[in-house]
Amino acid sequence: MPHDPPRLLCGLIGSGIQRSLTPAMQRAEAQAQGLALHYQLIDLDLRGLGADALPGLLDALRTIGFDGFNVTYPCKQAVMPLLDDLSDAARRMGAVNTVVQRGGRLVGHNTDGSGWRWGFERQLPDADLSRVVLLGAGGAGSAIAHALLDMGVASLA
Repeated sequence: MPHDPPRLLCGLIGSGIQRSLTPAMQRAEAQAQGLALHYQLIDLDLRGLGADALPGLLDALRTIGFDGFNVTYPCKQAVMPLLDDLSDAARRMGAVNTVVQRGGRLVGHNTDGSGWRWGFERQLPDADLSRVVLLGAGGAGSAIAHALLDMGVASLA
């Protein structure tokens, strides 16, 4: 008798996210891993909300049983004090882009830097890291700056 794949309920919280490629990327990876995924966009703009709606929204996601969710502008910093715990990376970077719910606890992570580093090292393994100019200092830019410094960049502007 065949059994159904594990099911996950996840989403993305942010503003102006209707054109995001994240749902397609997440669904494709879930399928590759043998998981059934429903990925819901939670666009604050469509509801006339801002980051100040996060406390009620997180309560609802916890109650509904979301397994996890991604976080983007303008919520990456605002969500931090509302979570039960933070990974070391999220704490160091001062931003969260991924939240996992386990046993009713919401734990924030930041995968922006590690994801960028993986791609960079894969595509440019012999790049000269003595001097690097980084354009952008928002949530993702900050995470990339941390990744660059962890990679041993001598001079970062």
